[in-house]
Amino acid sequence: MNTQQTFQQFLATQTPHIGILDFSINMAITAGLTIILALAYVRFGTSISNRKLFSKNLVLIAMTTMLIITIVKSSLALSLGLVGALSIVRFRTPIKEPEELAFLFLSIAIGLGLGAGQRAVAALGFAVILSIICLRHLLKSTGNDKGMHLTLATSNPSEGLLDKIIEVLKSHASMVELRRVDEAEDSFQSDFLVQFSDFEHFKNSKRGLREIDSKLQISFLDNGLL
Repeated sequence: MNTQQTFQQFLATQTPHIGILDFSINMAITAGLTIILALAYVRFGTSISNRKLFSKNLVLIAMTTMLIITIVKSSLALSLGLVGALSIVRFRTPIKEPEELAFLFLSIAIGLGLGAGQRAVAALGFAVILSIICLRHLLKSTGNDKGMHLTLATSNPSEGLLDKIIEVLKSHASMVELRRVDEAEDSFQSDFLVQFSDFEHFKNSKRGLREIDSKLQISFLDNGLL
């Protein structure tokens, strides 16, 4: 009985002590690191989706994580309440690109580290990972940087449509890399990274895709514009 009362008193009386100055410094560091992370994602990322739009979320996610951890780290009662609150959260938007997930976790890690007051560890870890990202970009083949992103979509897909598309692209493009396919009974969308040796092959590939399906939506976008 005494043990139960002691535990209840522990939950009731334990309150987090948050220094405003330390909190402000950690919040500023979190914002600074994740702004750099967002710029790195836009510059060095290879995701098909709009990188500039996605990068805006990284700063908010890191700062929100940092705020939550700062509040609950010294209170068991608040920690248990956080677990209960998060158990009812449902995220409906899927993350389709593994690269997006990697940057998302890195953003959360920055928030966790600064929220726990581990400035040196968070900054050092971020610096090492960012160096690896930059090094990977420098070592990457320059051929992909000159490629184009091709998006194909239709609301009335025929059987074997993907195979036909790949066959046409391989016959005209010097490089074809399938990035993503979303396929349903009444919809089809695929994303490719392609490269053409000259403009004539580019035109022939468009003509060949139109022959497969005249209603096929075709979108070419330079890799550097994403």
